[in-house]
Amino acid sequence: MKRFHPAFLALLLVFPLFSSCGKTAEPRTEFVLGTVCTVNLYDKGTSKIYDEVFSRLRELESILSANRDDTNVAEINAQAGIMPVKAAAETLEILEEGLAFAKLSGGKLDPSVGPLVKAWNIGTEYAAVPSPQALKEAISLIDWKSIVVDRAAGTVYLPKKGMKLDLGAIAKGYAADEAARIVKSHGIKKAIIDLGGNILAIGEKSADKPWKIGIRNPETDEGGSALSIEVVDKAIVTSGVYERYFIENGKRYHHILDPFTGYPEDNGLLSVSIVTARSIDADALSTTTFLLGPEEGMRLVENTEGVEAIFIDTSKNVRLSSGLRGKVSILDDSFSVQD
Repeated sequence: MKRFHPAFLALLLVFPLFSSCGKTAEPRTEFVLGTVCTVNLYDKGTSKIYDEVFSRLRELESILSANRDDTNVAEINAQAGIMPVKAAAETLEILEEGLAFAKLSGGKLDPSVGPLVKAWNIGTEYAAVPSPQALKEAISLIDWKSIVVDRAAGTVYLPKKGMKLDLGAIAKGYAADEAARIVKSHGIKKAIIDLGGNILAIGEKSADKPWKIGIRNPETDEGGSALSIEVVDKAIVTSGVYERYFIENGKRYHHILDPFTGYPEDNGLLSVSIVTARSIDADALSTTTFLLGPEEGMRLVENTEGVEAIFIDTSKNVRLSSGLRGKVSILDDSFSVQD
């Protein structure tokens, strides 16, 4: 039996625990970037600012989506093995960030993972376990080191026919940072940007009072919080096995794919939440550390300045990076913090 959970039906991975705090403007929610996005500007929100934010998000989708045929990324993929393609400034910036994280992770996070993503089709009605031959062919096309980025010419070239970029592990983080840039340009100092669970908290909830952000229970589809964290001016992004998945022959297959094995990563982790100043870093690192696993992933976090992490494993153990100890509250007693 196969069970499909499209992104727009999935509950958010990480979400703010709102409570009343004075006069508030209505937040706006739209489906963009393949997910449900909500922006709350509170008492400073206007239709014009919301329009500007969501217009930018739609623009980014029209440039970066690998699931549409009319985007810059789609054009680069279509010309793989044929010719370099003029790249949008956003494509170049995000791809270069992606290549930096590919190097940092030893290729675990690879922006050329597109063929593998297409082979699985997770998040679509065609999701299914690929044949061994299909996986072998997809893996053979994944090679971040061979991507040619020509900054002077402003082009990107994928040298092998069939190669495909997929910037999904980093694009929403970039989009959240762009939304925050627009919001701040209007003098707004208090807002929550939630792009399908990619949370960016601007400022603080009220004077000397941080935002309280809930981290979802990764074992349920109901969306209850397992724990919470207090933050000011931080991005919080979670990668988890429950975000997008399907079930085939009684087995669950999630969307966080290992480019070396070709299969969803199975290392005992249920989710990883990253806390950083920039959402693009949190987005990339949440996937990177999940793929690296609990030991190597946490080691990377502890050795990276300005990055904190929450790892939750299949035994409901919660492991915190050193900077978060004493700053996380357990909301579900079935979870416990490891020493």
